[in-house]
Amino acid sequence: MPTIDLDPDLYDRIETHCEEGETVEDFIEELVSMYESEGRFLQEGYSE
Repeated sequence: MPTIDLDPDLYDRIETHCEEGETVEDFIEELVSMYESEGRFLQEGYSE
């Protein structure tokens, strides 16, 4: 499996968005899944 190196500051920023018990890897996987299913990232509560 490939490894991605993240800047420590970015890693810390991502950690602040993780829910309790969620890893950074879980969070990134969820983001990628959202992007794949929606084709873009949507901001909650935002509509065009």
